[in-house]
Amino acid sequence: MRHLLKSIKLKIVGIALSLLFFQPEIMYAHGFGERYDLPVPFNYFMVAAASTVLLSFVFMAYFIRTTSISYSYLRFNLYSVVGFRKIFAIITTVSKLFAVLLFLLVILTGFFGTKEPLDNFAPTFVWIIWWVGIVFFTALLGNVWLILNPWLILYTVYEKFSSRQSLLLTWPKNFDAWPAVTFYLMFCWIENVYVQSSQPFNLAVLILIYTVLTFTGMFVFGKHVWLRNADPFFVLFQLFSKFSPIEFRVINENCVHKNNNGQINTNLLMPVLYSTDCLQCWENCDADKKEINIRPWFVGLASGGRVNVSIMVFHIIALATVTFDGFSETPAWVGIQNLLWPIVSPLPGSTVGIISSLGIFLIPIFSGLVYVWVCSKVSKFSNNKISTSEVILRFVFSLVPIAIAYNFSHYISFIVITGQNIIPLLSDPFGFGWNLIGTSNYIPYLTIIDAQFVWLFSLAALVIGHVISVYIAHVIVLRYSVSHARAIKSQIPMLILMVFYTVASLWIIAQPIIE
Repeated sequence: MRHLLKSIKLKIVGIALSLLFFQPEIMYAHGFGERYDLPVPFNYFMVAAASTVLLSFVFMAYFIRTTSISYSYLRFNLYSVVGFRKIFAIITTVSKLFAVLLFLLVILTGFFGTKEPLDNFAPTFVWIIWWVGIVFFTALLGNVWLILNPWLILYTVYEKFSSRQSLLLTWPKNFDAWPAVTFYLMFCWIENVYVQSSQPFNLAVLILIYTVLTFTGMFVFGKHVWLRNADPFFVLFQLFSKFSPIEFRVINENCVHKNNNGQINTNLLMPVLYSTDCLQCWENCDADKKEINIRPWFVGLASGGRVNVSIMVFHIIALATVTFDGFSETPAWVGIQNLLWPIVSPLPGSTVGIISSLGIFLIPIFSGLVYVWVCSKVSKFSNNKISTSEVILRFVFSLVPIAIAYNFSHYISFIVITGQNIIPLLSDPFGFGWNLIGTSNYIPYLTIIDAQFVWLFSLAALVIGHVISVYIAHVIVLRYSVSHARAIKSQIPMLILMVFYTVASLWIIAQPIIE
């Protein structure tokens, strides 16, 4: 993706320079050349951000002293509103048709459109509108990927018209979600390292390979099993949707694959198992057992569910890779490249590519080791009330708000400014000189946000994200500690990690803006 973004940056800079001769003021955008002079030294911001996270912990420790094992939260069921089900059915049907058409357009433009990435619909849509946009929508609204996933839509249509009843193979028990972890690492490598990832034809080939792999996996193992264990985007967006204010809930005592999406509701006379954002339960349950709830943001992360090791690793990679994406744009990374260059340059292949590949794979390993070490200290500080393995597999949800906040901070200018490039491409998706809807001459509005806005937005997002992470960790630990004092003590290692990551994230985000 970075290669496409750099190309688009150059194009927008060229437009800005040409407009300079016709405009009385210079127009800038974060990431496209503007530098922002902070009103106070940068160190002050870092100290203030770290202090805010620290004080939030003190505040929560004082006012939030207990929590119940049965986790519940305020929610409103939209499905109970008269007429909502019909409206929802119409919206989802139209959205699914639109998603399939866009999917076909991406394939066609990739194979048959112009080879110039900036003038082809596929690269801009895939790397900016889809990849960045879906993350934003999933966190802020809900898991829209459950509705818009074109592979899921097409395979579901196939299922309806086929008479096939049995699966070819059962999912190996020890596999868990390790295939999803592997495929997500491969995707991150393609996004950050593979130079040709923005070339329309190569992108279309990659999508076609993914399509064949996905349809084959669904056919062999079943679509639900494949999505939960092998599809990296399904796993990622389901993870981020736990932060969102909309949940798909099913009252289902027969949910055999709940994986901690389910809880026992002890407020009822008869315990009832429910699952959230479980596609299989949603498809197989009666309408009277379905709920589409509006809930407060991020409460879905505080249920204290226990994931398996593969999903825990996936969480770590999701945070570490986006951190590397930002870190690779800093002077510090340039220094690392210069240091490794004499060692790596004799090896065959691109030296820059090899060094970036090392970063993509080693930073998640380093992040995972740090997380495991901190979790071991949390266990120790709790007087082993919570085992290290339990801390590792339960507290990983507290990292999700940080990953989301960093995504918002890192990609806000890309989606708002660079994403405008999709507007002319809607009129001329193949780059043939068309003007189908009259937008082919659209010029991106570069001053829609500036470096000052990006800096303040990033600062707020990172601090709020880390404060929410502190809250999630606090709520989870209270369930497993016999006393409030022990719970507070056990959180100290995790608090130190979050304060450190607040400062580190802020430093990474700041480099392209203030340097």
